[in-house]
Order: sequence, then structure tokens, then C-alpha cells
Amino acid sequence: MSEFDPNSSVARCSTMKDEGKGQGKEKPEGEEEEKPVEKEARVEQEELTIQAVKEEDVPVELEPKTGISFPVVVAGKQLNSVGLRKKSVFGISIKIYGFGIYADNEKLKDLLREKIGKAPSKATKEIYEMVIDSDIGMMVRLVIVFSNLTMNMVRTNFDEGLGAIIKKLTGRKNEELAKMIMGEASNNIKLPPGSIIEISRLPGYTLQTKVRGEIVSTVQSELICRAYLHMYLGGDPFDKEAKEKFGASLLSLF
Repeated sequence: MSEFDPNSSVARCSTMKDEGKGQGKEKPEGEEEEKPVEKEARVEQEELTIQAVKEEDVPVELEPKTGISFPVVVAGKQLNSVGLRKKSVFGISIKIYGFGIYADNEKLKDLLREKIGKAPSKATKEIYEMVIDSDIGMMVRLVIVFSNLTMNMVRTNFDEGLGAIIKKLTGRKNEELAKMIMGEASNNIKLPPGSIIEISRLPGYTLQTKVRGEIVSTVQSELICRAYLHMYLGGDPFDKEAKEKFGASLLSLF
């Protein structure tokens, strides 16, 4: 897979040209000066558009059960696995979201070679725990599938799921910590199919949550970082096949 070169973006080049054309020109008489707030909003929208174009130019991998496509590289992290989060309601299995697990593979490779050396025949519990417990940059991108999903439903799901794992890891409840992952995300945020939530582990055991491109929480806690990744790579993952594929990706790094 070839890495995407941000300097080749047509959108970026044309934007820079447009900016250059505007330099040195006088504003037509009667035209109002752009307000700072309006300018900030315009610039932000341009940046989001450029980012969208960048991702369009990157190769993708399809999650087979939903048909959702995931760029193979996002923010310098490589896609290692895709999967599906389902939930049973009254005995009916409902597709909630597709997900892609991304990681800084170079640092993962260094970690594995340092701690293990030779590749085992298959990914072991110790290898998964090594990744979960590390401070290496990772990100899980969630793409909503369920058409009636609300922010309140997402919040409740994460609060309950993380709460159960935190109790399993520590032997006691910590509801306050579990609730931090969705932070200040408003329950009024609409999540139609295709909406993206990105939850990233940043250096310093920091878990950052973005909902539709907006940062809603940044929590520094080794425990919450471990608990979150347990949802995908632990003993009872959301999608067992996705976990196994991530394990195979780890072995390929040797």
C-alpha cells in the first residue's frame, strides 16, 4: 500500500491558488468586510473539504457486512482491521455501526520485536494485552449504520460497556470515569447513517473523542484507555473476526 502524499491534493493546490489570486486586490466598493467569526467558519469548512478530498484519494477497505469503506490510512495511522458492532434487541440482531481499527504500525512493530522478538504462530492473549496496555497511538473509527441512532443511545451504550470493563479490570465500579468518554457531546447531535465518531488513544494515555469532526472529550487516564480497547481486542470483543484480523496484522509486522 502506498502512503498518501498530502502535497498532491488538487483541492489544496487550487485553494492556495485562489488565496494567491486574492492578494493585493482591493475590495470592491460597498462590499462588507468579512467578520472574524464568518472567516473562521469559512476556513474551517475549507479545511474539512480538503480533508474529505484527501480521504477520497486514499485506497479503502470495505467492511463486508455493511459495505462501509474505510481509508487504509487516516492521520498517519494504518488500518489493521474492520468489523461490525451489533446489538441484540428482543432477540433481534441489529447492526449499529461498522468500525475500523487504526494504529501507528511502526511503533507497534518496535514494541513487538522488543518484547517478543520472534513471531508466534498466532496472536496470543499476551500480544493483545501488550497492545491494549501500551501507550502507542491508536484510533477506532465508527461509521453509523442504524438509522434511528441518537447521541443519548450512544452515550448509554458506552457508559454501560466501559463501566462493566472497568469493574472487571479493577474489581470496582467507576461510573464517573466511564461517562467521560462522550464528555460534553449534546444529546441533540443527530447521527444519521454515515455519521463518523472517532475515538483515539493519544500519547500520555489520553483518550480523545470526536463526533462528526468535533472534539467532545479529552480524558487522560490509563485505565479508560485500556478499558476502551478491551471492547475491541479483549476477551469478549464486539466482533471476534475483527479482533482475529487485527491479530493477523500484528503478526505481519514481524
